[in-house]
Amino acid sequence: MAAYTRLMDGLYLLCMLIAAVALMIMVTVIPIGIFARYVMNGALSWPEPVAIICMIIFTFIGAPVGLRAGTHICVSMVTDRLSPARQRLMLRVSDLLMIITCLVIFQASYSLCEAMWVQTLASLPAVTYGEMYLPIPIGAIFTLLFVVERLLTGDQSQRSIVTLGGTH
Repeated sequence: MAAYTRLMDGLYLLCMLIAAVALMIMVTVIPIGIFARYVMNGALSWPEPVAIICMIIFTFIGAPVGLRAGTHICVSMVTDRLSPARQRLMLRVSDLLMIITCLVIFQASYSLCEAMWVQTLASLPAVTYGEMYLPIPIGAIFTLLFVVERLLTGDQSQRSIVTLGGTH
């Protein structure tokens, strides 16, 4: 189990880095597009698709980070009122439902990528729609790996490597 947890630590840091870079690129290209359009009076075609691609990357590669860190949105109004044994049971049920969700998202998004693999973006012809949507199935697999880790080793959100970003 220690080897799997170390592997997940590396994946966690990689996901965090990729999501951070995508966010920085997105925050950079949006003002470039605004400047070009309203100051230079010449709209650029590439900032919007680049920002969309970065948002997809940030969302679907960053979501597993939030899940592992325990910073995702959850409503615990009902489960807080349950006994500790039932809370653990509900967490297991939640994890199993999460596995099913990840598998469904992976299958659907993989099919989408496959179907759109050769269709290029009009404003960014170097990228296909299949490539643009690729972070969705990848993020589903990463999320699945973190859920499996939680099932095998328990909650990881209080470990020092996970609280690295100071989100707790």
